Amino acid sequence: MAQDIAVGYQSLSPPGLKKYTPADLKIILNNINMVKREIRQMQVPQDDVGMIKAKNMQISRMNQAEMVLRTYCKKMRIPI
Repeated sequence: MAQDIAVGYQSLSPPGLKKYTPADLKIILNNINMVKREIRQMQVPQDDVGMIKAKNMQISRMNQAEMVLRTYCKKMRIPI
């Protein structure tokens, strides 16, 4: 799921998160952080603007998904 979010095939939204248990939400958050770490570790040539843009978009999607998940958990008082 986290890979799909990074590529842009899927996005997280509060209504979509209702079907998950608190344990599932923790697993999703851990996977998001793990994939984000992998994306940041990718070595991209400095002269390849397209690759740099793609990497930055993936990081942006992951940050947005993490923020949506954390905000949903805070609103629902779910400890993560």
